[in-house]
Amino acid sequence: MKEPSETASAGAFASGDAASDLLEQYGCGPIRFSGHGDALYERHLLFDDVVDPLAAGARERFEAAARSVRDVLSQRWVRTERTYNRLNPKRIYYLSMEFLIGRSLANNVTNMLIDSFVHRATRERDLDWLGLLEEEPDAALGNGGLGRLAACFLDSMATMQLPAMGYGLRYEYGMFRQSIEDGWQRENPDNWLRQHDPWEVARPKEAVEVKLRSSVRMHRGSLEIVPGRPATLIGIPFDRPVVGYGGKTINTLRLWAAASPDYFDFQEFSSGDLVGALAGTLAAESLTRVLYPDDSTAVGQGLRFVQEYFLVACSLADLVRRFHRRNGDWRLLPDKVAIQLNDTHPTLAVPELMRILLDDAHLGWDEAWEIMQNTLGYTNHTLLPEALEKWPVHYFEQLLPRQLEIIFEINRRFLDAVRTRWPGDEARIARVSLIEEGAERKVRMANMAIVGAHSTNGVAAIHSALLRKLTVKDLAEMYPERFNNKTNGITPRRWLLLANPGLAGTITDAIGDRWVTDLGELKRLHPLADDTAFRERLLAAKSAAKFRFVDWVKASCGIAVDPETIFDCQIKRIHEYKRQLLNALRIIVLYNRLRASPHLDMMPRTFFFAGKAAPAYHLAKLIIKFLNNLARTIDGDPETSGRLKVVFLPEYNVSLAERLIPAADVSNQISTAGYEASGTSNMKFMMNGALTIGTRDGATIEMAEEAGDENFFLFGLTADQVESSRGWYNPHWHYDHDPETRAALDMIAADYFSRYEPGIFAPLRDVLLTGGDHYMHLADLQSYMEADHRLTALYADSHEWARRAIFNVAASGRFSSDRTIAQYASEIWNAHPCPVP
Repeated sequence: MKEPSETASAGAFASGDAASDLLEQYGCGPIRFSGHGDALYERHLLFDDVVDPLAAGARERFEAAARSVRDVLSQRWVRTERTYNRLNPKRIYYLSMEFLIGRSLANNVTNMLIDSFVHRATRERDLDWLGLLEEEPDAALGNGGLGRLAACFLDSMATMQLPAMGYGLRYEYGMFRQSIEDGWQRENPDNWLRQHDPWEVARPKEAVEVKLRSSVRMHRGSLEIVPGRPATLIGIPFDRPVVGYGGKTINTLRLWAAASPDYFDFQEFSSGDLVGALAGTLAAESLTRVLYPDDSTAVGQGLRFVQEYFLVACSLADLVRRFHRRNGDWRLLPDKVAIQLNDTHPTLAVPELMRILLDDAHLGWDEAWEIMQNTLGYTNHTLLPEALEKWPVHYFEQLLPRQLEIIFEINRRFLDAVRTRWPGDEARIARVSLIEEGAERKVRMANMAIVGAHSTNGVAAIHSALLRKLTVKDLAEMYPERFNNKTNGITPRRWLLLANPGLAGTITDAIGDRWVTDLGELKRLHPLADDTAFRERLLAAKSAAKFRFVDWVKASCGIAVDPETIFDCQIKRIHEYKRQLLNALRIIVLYNRLRASPHLDMMPRTFFFAGKAAPAYHLAKLIIKFLNNLARTIDGDPETSGRLKVVFLPEYNVSLAERLIPAADVSNQISTAGYEASGTSNMKFMMNGALTIGTRDGATIEMAEEAGDENFFLFGLTADQVESSRGWYNPHWHYDHDPETRAALDMIAADYFSRYEPGIFAPLRDVLLTGGDHYMHLADLQSYMEADHRLTALYADSHEWARRAIFNVAASGRFSSDRTIAQYASEIWNAHPCPVP
């Protein structure tokens, strides 16, 4: 039987016969969306929902369409797993607490190469395809870039036919839904599983037991640890397909849901206490109820700790079970299994895998340690000290005493090795120890991951360098051979082919479609930067994307936006180091210039912001409030009407990004140099033809190297300058010596943007002045304004702007997640493709 890619490309399906032939090759036979009752679409409506197809509602139609697509891929999915079991290749297991999946229907249709056929079939049935897509909730099982990166990596591994599997948690409530009320962020529950998810498949027969030394219980709405009462949790796996482009390989994302074995206390029920009878079930199910709960309280931190162990315990038990299907010798584990820890969250895999090898496999310490270390790899995603997890020792004492014994023994042996190499250096011993001593002893998870894994990688060249030189300098000196860099990437299937069909079609018309799986092909666009006709086509694709976005934002948010303005965007998690506040200061400066000179020649611009602040991060939430007040003030000023507009888009998610990024003209990547690990939104904007105004930070440095600094608008201090100026930097100097900076801060202090809420923004001014401006907003403001001037001057020449945009698109090939995964596979995992026949 031929593979689908042998007979059809992404632009195939000109006829129904070609589509039917291809679907038969998937093992499904022809699909019909109309006609007889045995057609998949009608069959699902009739037999799954027991509804007349003519009377089906929008959600029912979406589920029927999604299930029909799942039917198409199901046999390839089964065949993929069967092939892995038969050939017994080395398998990759990617452990992550977050997977920001987004919507799956359109992505799966695109990757299976059946998009043209499905669109034709829905037209024949008079179904609203775009309306069907809107019925699918975003699977928001992540807070931001970390989770989206994990989703891109799974796509690449499947596309590259690598035998891989993702492990995560099946949060019933994903990242909160964000609404804006009077300018403030309001968090609302995101019950994405309120209605059945048509993609997931429950696997109760493959459930896993997780044993804890203490219990957890619900008390006054919170989950509490009950010491001294051993408990067992049940991990129920739910599988989702990960479709590689071309449909050849369909890997699995396995998400664990928590349940209780003692699901009902009949004695409690008999005494009339129904809630008490269900208490065990409620406590267990609450474990995976919410994505990353607010950990600003001890209860929240305890729940997060148990979540992390639950993920690790379930996943290791499952992958060990898979390993033993074809392998009886534990010494083969590193040859057959590669486990990648996505940040510190799954670091409990170190003591848990050692426990399995010592207690279950009965291996000696040295042999177990070598096997464990050669199996684990660790990816670090942050340089921020507060993001390097540390867990109180008493959590381990109460819940995981055996794992704590193992951690202490790891630390004893490790510190003995450090003392042998640096005798008498007790300060170094204190810095590298897995245990942080103090009023409350804590386990340093990053240190444990580095000591326990054979590889530690950063996610951009500057990040990896700073990680070695500053963040974990002593550990890097101990194990220099373990440290490496793997610059992040994004999947071009979702972020260009699917999100931006106009530009994708323009590219394919020019150079063919090989770029979809080999993004390096985009380099062939470089000579076309001087082709007037191609520049016109790129500008037309950008304009069409802007008009599409304007229509959508008007319909969904009620916001009117002029598509002829510059779309200037900063969309990312709200955090001080990402400096949305610096962007706001830039806008205030521009606003003041217009107020002072109403006839100033300034190109009309719309500034888009989107992003969520952590519920307990009060200053970030105040920044959101300030951005919304700034928008309202500018909108209400006739002097700036039609020339400046600020829009804060609520509920930032994957679907919003897929709409806005193709429409963007300008991408703001303005973090304080040395703080952004990599960034991936920067890559998405670049690939979609936006130009970047940004600092020399994260992967933006490498992007500028690829495209040429002259095609970026770089500004601000470098990471070395930020670090070297820490001892003497004084933000008051900029306030005293720069009139525009002083005017902007004085307006904030004078409640210009909060006339009816006096004093509300005083903390922002305090952070910038009296608080020392830790993230150096004021130090970079004037450099930012100079870069902004260069940007608008270039935009006035549309063809030169298009030329620079083409250079950016052409240079974005290096930032494909396919390239990143190829490096992981060859340099860390030693894993190879396993084609599915």
